[in-house]
Amino acid sequence: MSAAMQSLRPLLDGWRRGWRASPLPAFFAWWGGELVALLPPRWRAALADGAGWHLLQQVDGDWRLRRAGRSEPLARWSDDLDPTTQQAELAAAWQGTDPEDRRLALLLPAHAVLRRVLQLPVAARGKLHQVAGFEMDRQTPFNAAQVYYAVRELAQPAAAGRCAVELLVVRRDTLDPLLARLQASGITVDAVDLPQDAGRLGVDLLPPEQAAHRTRPRLRLNLALAAACVLLVFLALGSWLHNRESALAQMQTQVEAMRGKAQQVAVLRKQLQDDAGAAGFLAQRKAQRATVLGVLLDLTRRLPSTAWLERFTLDDNGQIGFQGQSPQAAKLLDLLKGSPVIDNANFQGSIQSDPATGKERFYMVAQSHKPAPEHADAGKAAAGQPANSGSTP
Repeated sequence: MSAAMQSLRPLLDGWRRGWRASPLPAFFAWWGGELVALLPPRWRAALADGAGWHLLQQVDGDWRLRRAGRSEPLARWSDDLDPTTQQAELAAAWQGTDPEDRRLALLLPAHAVLRRVLQLPVAARGKLHQVAGFEMDRQTPFNAAQVYYAVRELAQPAAAGRCAVELLVVRRDTLDPLLARLQASGITVDAVDLPQDAGRLGVDLLPPEQAAHRTRPRLRLNLALAAACVLLVFLALGSWLHNRESALAQMQTQVEAMRGKAQQVAVLRKQLQDDAGAAGFLAQRKAQRATVLGVLLDLTRRLPSTAWLERFTLDDNGQIGFQGQSPQAAKLLDLLKGSPVIDNANFQGSIQSDPATGKERFYMVAQSHKPAPEHADAGKAAAGQPANSGSTP
């Protein structure tokens, strides 16, 4: 054992004792048993504990090997046989059992082990083995250097502030010859225990320095598989995260492209609004001013047939000017009154007689009539229609 493991051994032992003293092991054992009972027999056999305990016991000078929980022996041999024969008998009894799952416990006769029930303080529950060593001289006729011992906590009730434990003691000069004989025969045991019914009591009197150190390839394989599973989980999470980031980046690119298109649409909408405003303005201006054809048509209807026009103008401000000849030019003002398109008609300058035609030459100015508000609204509604422009004939 390395120095690091030796330094961690007390800490690990403390954790192990604390775990065993808690109610969690019993709960998980019950829960696991209930779950396993629901499985088919074949699945239960596949999921059963791999460690198969075999019990070795000396009876009347012969060694008997049986499986834990069964009373019939699997093998029996004499202690006088040579080591090779004994190992062959043991190997024959172990056929069909995985070498990694083979566990061998040496059962001592009941008279070889001293058992005492002690009442210890609850505070000593985490250090039962150490406290039992201190109490060895007082509770037994031996000291700690003369025996191998084990301590287990009992479920029986105890006084307040105390716990009931059982101390099991075997003399070294009793156990050491048995272990030496088995070691000489090439047989290694994993625990030293006492028989109980068809099984074992569940304690271990084997000295820690003589405990077998087994290599467990299956455990290493399981640990490697567990590490591979954890690695695959992290890889799967990393792949999922990478896919999410890629999808997010793609969505951000699409959002940026849509934002650019939205800006273009906003620019086009503003341009359309500006164009619509300009078109409405032109339509409003068109609706507010009289057309050249409309003014000429009204003048044609109101002027007598004996009068004609020589010149006609209509500027952007609605100012009308027209020049012509008429037999009686002064009467033209009365004819133009009430015109829907001409307002404030007046003569500009004096009326002169034309010797060539015998008629009166005149020049009049007027203002084009502005339409009513409803006519202006109608002009705004017709903003998309082309405007009629006037020209000087």
